[in-house]
Amino acid sequence: MPRVCSVSGKKSMSGNNRSHSLQATRRQWKANLQKVRVIDEDGQVKRVYVSARALKSGKIQRA
Repeated sequence: MPRVCSVSGKKSMSGNNRSHSLQATRRQWKANLQKVRVIDEDGQVKRVYVSARALKSGKIQRA
């Protein structure tokens, strides 16, 4: 199961590390995802990954 926010769709981003000599090596920035229990449209309780920003903004209803 990939770590993707179920509300906003946020996931890992990739880019380069840059050293002092500007040598480029690949790296990843991971999204701040939390595993929480939420109530979906059917009234079922599920455990899903949600980004911290989505939790803070109140876009979901926690169980």
